[in-house]
Amino acid sequence: MIDDIWKRDEVESPCVNICVVHPEARICTGCYRSIEEIGIWSRLSPAARRAVMRDLPDRKGLLNKRRGGRKARLAQDET
Repeated sequence: MIDDIWKRDEVESPCVNICVVHPEARICTGCYRSIEEIGIWSRLSPAARRAVMRDLPDRKGLLNKRRGGRKARLAQDET
């Protein structure tokens, strides 16, 4: 009977253990979920989880990669 716990039909988390939230988009750069979705994931219904999972691939384009870091931003401010 205990083995039944491990056979539940749940949507797994898309987490890939790269937990960095983009400062402007507020989306995790690893799994593309919003901070809010990450926080409530365990309480979402399977249908709601599937809906989020369907949206994730489209979110990759929302993340603008920062290039050059602080030095590039400072140089930009000087121009």
